[in-house]
Amino acid sequence: MTHQSRTAVNGRSDGSRSAWLAVASLSLGSFSLVTAEFLPASLIPGIASDLSISPGLAGQTVTATAAIAAFAGPGIVVGARKLDRRLVLLSLTVLLVISSLIAATASGFALLLFARVLLGVALGGFWALSAAFAMRLVSPDNLPRAMAIVMAGVSVATVCAAPLGAWIGDLFGWRSAFYMTSGLGVIALIIQALTVPAMPPAGHAGFATMARLFRRPALRVVLLVTVFAVAGHFAGFTFIRSYLDEVIHLDVATVSLVLLAFGIAGFFGNMAGGAMSARSSSVSLAVAAGLIALAAGTMALSASIPALAIAAVAVWGFGFGAFPVSVQSRITRIASDEVESAGAVMLTTFQVAISAGAIIGGLLVDAIGPIGVISFAGVSSALGAYIMLAGTSRVPAESAA
Repeated sequence: MTHQSRTAVNGRSDGSRSAWLAVASLSLGSFSLVTAEFLPASLIPGIASDLSISPGLAGQTVTATAAIAAFAGPGIVVGARKLDRRLVLLSLTVLLVISSLIAATASGFALLLFARVLLGVALGGFWALSAAFAMRLVSPDNLPRAMAIVMAGVSVATVCAAPLGAWIGDLFGWRSAFYMTSGLGVIALIIQALTVPAMPPAGHAGFATMARLFRRPALRVVLLVTVFAVAGHFAGFTFIRSYLDEVIHLDVATVSLVLLAFGIAGFFGNMAGGAMSARSSSVSLAVAAGLIALAAGTMALSASIPALAIAAVAVWGFGFGAFPVSVQSRITRIASDEVESAGAVMLTTFQVAISAGAIIGGLLVDAIGPIGVISFAGVSSALGAYIMLAGTSRVPAESAA
């Protein structure tokens, strides 16, 4: 069956086995991208020693990728608005492969930084368009399931990236870890080339369209929820190691197990978020933010009960695992006519919220310690859940455009 015959008049696939294989290829792409994004975190000592730079400077390779992604997402949506989305997807995956190969062979910090900038472009473009890709492959009823599969790649990468990178780095050197992500990218590229149908551009992607989307009350609600919940999550989770070390006094081995439990719970949260979103994306989003708030509040109040605090960390992982897929599903329902522009707006909102959360968390942990920053995470996420529930009562329709 040709790419053209698998593509309906409106650019959506017929929901066949090939369509689900294409969705799986998106999941592999998301896994490869996120693994590449966070690899330096587990390889910093080797990178710093090999390139004769400080560990702090080596760590900025992660920051550079995130910063570029925030701007690249909207830029690619607008710049490639007339291109077939299949071509855009394949180009982004090729960029992942090239970035990983440059990083693996970098002879100095400048070249490594350039590789990370290229990765930021691929990452930003992929996340801005991921919902639009999924929409073209499956029917609206199957979209939450498809987004859950795509986001599962993120959940698995969150669990595996750091330990896998550290293990490969210790055995074969840090460059081998980047060769690994280039290989993953090649596999994803081959599967995408064989299974993803032609996806003609739809909508009127542009900066003016992004600005007009702010007139939609339902979208403004989702953006506010994202700002509060994501800022709260990243403020607290950035310093969760400090909480586990200094507040409930866990040893290193137990801390590793707790963080593994967080990641595993996140994977199941991702699946649950997809199932809940199929029924109601607004309820799913409120529940996800509410679980983060509940978990953080429990951790802040149960410092003297380590077992309860550890259980709360797993609940946090479950809640945040459900959050991104719930956001994506909500966006596709309330801006289905301009999902690419809406995806770009959401990507930038996520990045701004991440940055704000990290800054606020750093200030709070220095001023009042880990309990303070965990408490902030609970309050901020609770506000996000409240805004979602209150906003839904005012704009009840799932397709409130």
